[in-house]
Amino acid sequence: MRIRKVEATAVNIPFRAPYRARRWRSGKASTASYTKTVVEVHTDEGLVGLGEAADGDRVATIERLGERLVGLDPLDLNECEARCLPGDAYHLQLNLLGLRRAFGAIEMALWDLRGKVEGRPLYALLGGAVRRQIPFTEYFSYRLASAEGPGEWTPLDVARYCARMVEEYESPSFEGKVAVFPLAQEVEMVREVRRAIGEDRELRLDANGGWTLATAREAVTRLAPYHVQVLEEPVRTFEELARLRPHTSIAFSAHEPDLRRAVHLGVPDYFVQTIPELGGIRRTVEFVAACELLGFGFWFYSGDTGVASAAYLHLAAALEPLRRPSQALFRWMADDVIAEGPFAPYRGTVPVPEAPGLGVTLDRKALERCHQRYCAEGAFPSADARLPSDRLGPVAPF
Repeated sequence: MRIRKVEATAVNIPFRAPYRARRWRSGKASTASYTKTVVEVHTDEGLVGLGEAADGDRVATIERLGERLVGLDPLDLNECEARCLPGDAYHLQLNLLGLRRAFGAIEMALWDLRGKVEGRPLYALLGGAVRRQIPFTEYFSYRLASAEGPGEWTPLDVARYCARMVEEYESPSFEGKVAVFPLAQEVEMVREVRRAIGEDRELRLDANGGWTLATAREAVTRLAPYHVQVLEEPVRTFEELARLRPHTSIAFSAHEPDLRRAVHLGVPDYFVQTIPELGGIRRTVEFVAACELLGFGFWFYSGDTGVASAAYLHLAAALEPLRRPSQALFRWMADDVIAEGPFAPYRGTVPVPEAPGLGVTLDRKALERCHQRYCAEGAFPSADARLPSDRLGPVAPF
């Protein structure tokens, strides 16, 4: 079996309602969709492996790397990686991070192919399942009105949404967006959410580096009564996180996969990552093992199509250290490129797929629909709507 061609398609996955993700100087305040790149690796025997790039439109890079793989054995990961990635830690002319992300998406498809060849799900290729129900959080934020409903405009609206998730789906853990509006308003939101979900459910917050160190110090003090378990990137750098550490017992999570600096500084407590960011499934397995050895936790982040989400499910099923819930926007997603999606957690978990490979099927009509949406909207973030300032207060500059 040989690789015949590699195809890539940029898609936009829409949300049921635009949400406020961060502060923008331009006034573009909301996000209505995410741009992803779906990968198909075709073989001369008619099999197709699926992968996904998490960081927008990677079509050109993926297809350029794919040309280097034509004629290779798709099960020879070492040779495929060597053809696509230089061995350098630094290169003056090449965007190594972009190449790693693009190859990581292709490598995901190569694992999907291997599973289809062997007739086994991905988790079985990784040693078997230690769990079959994979935990995820619910997500909350201020959201605009849409065809789905009036949105969540106030702290009480957000709390009522979370209460509904508890009532309808018995959701045990929640994560919400902060560092977008004035701190007093966000503390009020957290207070109302904690009251709505009760004291026993996990509560995480996601700041995306939106606070200064001084504001973060004030924030962790004011949030202390509400039993926040994890705060993602309250500040922008590991060095600032280390300076914030003495001021709170709240655990920190962060995206940057720099284990050397984390060991040196003692922060963050958890890494929140994607498979392509780390260079593929094999490299993610290695990174998780290193985290476990060095005392750091790990979970996956949110917002992908069902292709990458399925890969997360399989890794979390096979890797014992992945005990904590990953982020999830499943409930918010209004479309998907797979016939089985979007996934829908119940009691905070999603079952791992049991079909060979990733265990999901590409829906051609959905792929084309999501691609046409990308062509019409452009790349993430796509929305420029403003939340009403008279109801949510002024947006402070950076």
